[in-house]
This record gives sequence, C-alpha cells and structure tokens, in this order.
Amino acid sequence: MINGKKNWYQRHTDSLAFGQRLADSVATGMGSWRFIIIQTIIVAVWMLLNVVAIIGHWDPYPYILLNLLFSTQAAYAAPIIMMAQNRQNERDRAQANEDFHTNVEAKKEIEELQLRLNAIETDKLDKILALLEKLDKNS
Repeated sequence: MINGKKNWYQRHTDSLAFGQRLADSVATGMGSWRFIIIQTIIVAVWMLLNVVAIIGHWDPYPYILLNLLFSTQAAYAAPIIMMAQNRQNERDRAQANEDFHTNVEAKKEIEELQLRLNAIETDKLDKILALLEKLDKNS
C-alpha cells in the first residue's frame, strides 16, 4: 500500500469471494510437489496394505476403489483448476491494464519534461544571442 492506496493486486485479491479464494488455494495445493509426494505415498501404502493384508483386502487388485477415488478427485480438480486459471487470466488483464495506465502517465510526464527542457534551452539560446548582440554592438 502506497500512501494509503491499494495496488491493483490488493484490490483484485480483496474482491475475491470465499469460493474463489478456496478454489485458488486448492489449485495451488494440487499443483505442488508436496501434493504429488503425499499422494504417491498414499497410493503406495494403499497398494501395499491390500497386497500384504492378512485379513480383509478392502480393495484387491486391480484396485477399483482406488481408481474410483482418483476419478472423483479428477472430476472435482479439473473445474477447480480451470476456475483458478480463469482468475489468473483476470489478474493478468488487470496487471496489463495498470501497466498501460502507468505507461500513459509516464509518457505524459516525459512529454511535459521535454517541453520544459525545450523552454529552458530556448531561453538559454535567447540569452546567448542577446549577449552576442551586445558584444557585437560594443565592438
């Protein structure tokens, strides 16, 4: 926050509803190495327990229940990830828009500075010419 004003990202983040924040968190979690490693461990333990279980193979090979769980996870994960990607597109558009406005303001300031420098240059040249004319009259 600069001078009490929020930047475009803070305004965008503040405008998100609970569901949007949740979807972003889920998508961030599912797109991490931590999630992949934990899921791999769970699958390995699931398979190991079903292979060596002395009593009650609750999901014997070909692990139909495990496949059902993966299908359910994928059915929910895909739309959640797509929602997060849509919001990323919105953030990118907001950032591009802010960058454009910043560039327009900077261009205006640069043009103002050029006009001021030209005025200073013209003023200096006028003074030099006046001094030269003065020297020319005195000689």
